[in-house]
Amino acid sequence: MTTTAEPADYATDVRVPYETLLSLATAVLADRGMPDGRARTAAEALLYGDLAGMRSHGLANLTRLYLPLLDDKRADPAAEFEILADRGAAVLIDARRGLGLWAASEAMDLAVARSAEYGIGMVSVRNGTHFGCAGHHTARAVARNAIGILASNCGGQRIARPPGGRYAMLGTNPLSIAAPAGPGLPPFNLDMSTTAVPTGKVREAARAGRPIPEGWLQDAEGAPVTDPGALDRGEGFPMWLGGRPETGAYKGYGLALLVEVLAALVPGAGLGPSPDAFTGNGGPTGRDDDIGFLMIAVSPGALRPEQEFLGDAGGLFRSLLDCPPVSADSPVGYPGRREAAYEAAARADGVPVSKGLYAELTAVARQIGAEIPMEAGA
Repeated sequence: MTTTAEPADYATDVRVPYETLLSLATAVLADRGMPDGRARTAAEALLYGDLAGMRSHGLANLTRLYLPLLDDKRADPAAEFEILADRGAAVLIDARRGLGLWAASEAMDLAVARSAEYGIGMVSVRNGTHFGCAGHHTARAVARNAIGILASNCGGQRIARPPGGRYAMLGTNPLSIAAPAGPGLPPFNLDMSTTAVPTGKVREAARAGRPIPEGWLQDAEGAPVTDPGALDRGEGFPMWLGGRPETGAYKGYGLALLVEVLAALVPGAGLGPSPDAFTGNGGPTGRDDDIGFLMIAVSPGALRPEQEFLGDAGGLFRSLLDCPPVSADSPVGYPGRREAAYEAAARADGVPVSKGLYAELTAVARQIGAEIPMEAGA
């Protein structure tokens, strides 16, 4: 987990300075009506995927996901939060279809602010839209020496089946937790779907013309599927963490339900499990509208000396890194360390962008009259 080596296909990519890409993404979102500051916050959330090596959730989604959301009026670029309930440490918000890339960051910042006062802050959000990498938003808490937790359902989108079920009833329901790892160490940052992989990784493989490994998708009868295109044809269903029922699928399924309860049932957002799912042949139904978020921030410094907490965190994570490995080529790490290494390299040498995506970004820049992205060193 601690290697800084890049995936093999990065060698053929174009590298573009981070600030160049950030400026372009900000300009594109502002062109769709987002206020400048909000557009930059959203662009930072979007680019985090590319910085951290999770390109399935990065710039590739600008034209495939976020611009269509805005152009189809499913997301409102200028929406303002409506606070429905405020109990100090707990707040309920209607995001009013604000672009999730911005709204999730705002909600986490509010949770952190409340945690500084109460020790814990919870912001529950309904009527949200897709927010990119959950780990970007939880990392905002770490910047203030707090712990960030994010859970999100997928609104009314149904693509995964309960174990033994015939109909798709749930989304990938992501979950993230980020925490300081102590002085000199990159933060702990777990960012995961409750299915074996997020759908973005499947679609990334489809765009590249690569088969996927067994264990990501299954067909209607439970047989393995290695054709990534089966997902969007409605012929492949995401498998849960744990794989098949006999190998622990109930764990991923249970986590998905935990997310559904906390992130959607609590604020009153769109629910996946519903009689509406029992239509057609059991394939995917619904759309990821009215997504529910749960943001929790914990500020240990409000409960005990902050430096004492940070010192203990350093002891915890340094002990893991010092654990003798089975193989010297694969030292022990923790979630977030490899992503931090990718980010450092991308900021120093340029963000890796596939040639196809570079062409897309160049075309978008021309459409709005923005500066064409140039390669690093050009």
